[in-house]
Amino acid sequence: MENIILFDDKSYKQLYPLTMTRPVCELRVGILRIREKWELWFNNKASHLTSDYLQRKFPLKVKKRNLVINGGVLPSPSLCEEIIELREGEAILQGETLIVAKFSDKQFDVLTKTRSLGGFVHHQTQAEFLKVEQLWQIFRFNHEAIASDYEKLTKGRLSEALSPTNNLIGNKRNLFIEEGARIECSNLNVENGPIYIGKNAQVMEGSNIRGPFALGNGSTVKMGTKIYGATTIGPKCKVGGEISNIVMIGNANKGHEGYLGNSVLGEWCNIGADSNSSNLKNNYAEVRLWDYVTGGFIPTGLQFCGLIMGDHSKCGINTMFNTGTVVGVSANIFGSGFPRNFIPSFTWGGAGGFSTYRISKVLETAEKVMKRRNTPLTEIDQNILEHIYRLTSSYRKWE
Repeated sequence: MENIILFDDKSYKQLYPLTMTRPVCELRVGILRIREKWELWFNNKASHLTSDYLQRKFPLKVKKRNLVINGGVLPSPSLCEEIIELREGEAILQGETLIVAKFSDKQFDVLTKTRSLGGFVHHQTQAEFLKVEQLWQIFRFNHEAIASDYEKLTKGRLSEALSPTNNLIGNKRNLFIEEGARIECSNLNVENGPIYIGKNAQVMEGSNIRGPFALGNGSTVKMGTKIYGATTIGPKCKVGGEISNIVMIGNANKGHEGYLGNSVLGEWCNIGADSNSSNLKNNYAEVRLWDYVTGGFIPTGLQFCGLIMGDHSKCGINTMFNTGTVVGVSANIFGSGFPRNFIPSFTWGGAGGFSTYRISKVLETAEKVMKRRNTPLTEIDQNILEHIYRLTSSYRKWE
């Protein structure tokens, strides 16, 4: 069995700020992270080939036989069939983009040194699959990704019983409840897509949920929450209010009233009570989103696009985010009015102006936040945040 290595290609910077703190394959799209999908399909653990400053937290393991996969690619039946047919020294490309290859340890060493596929047999893929290379694709692909993950995760398994206090609309085969989950007095509609409830998760009374929807292990949907698909709430999150087509990677809160749609939240984020994010411009025009590669706003092709928020960022109560806002890592936003559509990492403030959120204060807060979920802020985590603080200094023009 080949050792699986997931690598970041050149598009990883287009996925900033989410990939400032993680490899591309650690993004959640659907029920699972991309890495977890490949591990499920090939029944083998994966390692990472990523930025140098992330490599210690996400180590690389090279063995004699290696299956090297583009970390932004989601597995599909047709792609996996092509992979099974690959021989050592062969590679699958889509145009000029490497999708997957089989290498020996010696070949892999040559590849990492030369960054060239010269000498390898190339095949152009004929498979259909999704590849995440823009921020908005995370929520755009979420419907299809939830359906695919649901099929793999639930095949041949029996769901826990649904309490009779609930109202299920649609076929019960599209609802799966893991062990220890609790759902009471809620409306669950699976006519447009499946609903997956993770282990020890809770859906409180009065919630209205339309699939496709995934609730991660240990997460909570608070009383009276309104959820539209396609939405994924990662592990150890709390959600409330009204949400539509969002992805929360994990360990984040939007626990109160307020609207959030067509958005992605990183880990250790918190949305203050009664905060709202616009996902549609008043003139119905195409939404443009900040792009770290070009250093400007680029067209998304979308009419609906809300908030992208990097890890460890937070906003105070009654914060208003404009359509297509990108918030970096470890920003703290508060105050009246709409802050700008691009908020750099380690920013403190809002529409009234910004100052720098000093790294010492960032680390102090991060340690407290993570401790509440019994997760230590390790020296490796601190080093990553300190590196990002330096990496993003040029965006904080006031310094």
